[in-house]
Amino acid sequence: MKAFFKDIFEYHHYFNQKLGQQMIENKNILSEKVIPLFSHTINAHQIWNARITNTEKLDVHQVHSLPQCIKIDINNFKDTLEIINEYKLNEIIPYSNSKGNEFNNSIEQILFHIANHFSHHKGQIISDLKHSGITPLITDYIFYKR
Repeated sequence: MKAFFKDIFEYHHYFNQKLGQQMIENKNILSEKVIPLFSHTINAHQIWNARITNTEKLDVHQVHSLPQCIKIDINNFKDTLEIINEYKLNEIIPYSNSKGNEFNNSIEQILFHIANHFSHHKGQIISDLKHSGITPLITDYIFYKR
């Protein structure tokens, strides 16, 4: 299962970097909502990593510049690979959500959630880029693996 998660996070990292660059190249025609949405996906990943490693968290709605998003994504990817390598995936992590409610989930469940969260918002970002007249990247996993 660790190899599976490494592969999935390599895929997401690859396209986060590519989408970040594409948005930088087209920054003058981006809609107002795409950078906050991209920032949100990057922040959420960092927050989940920090919940696992018990480190300081970003704010989920903090907006970053696109170059900052790219840098945070690089750190998120490195941190996630360390988590995958160093933790047992069935380890239960206690955490509090942004509203202060306490929960417990396995690292495996958290990693799946992060990946699913990226997929959900990546679709929104792609749709927004199309709506702005930008030909978006093809980000389907199967095309990535080809």
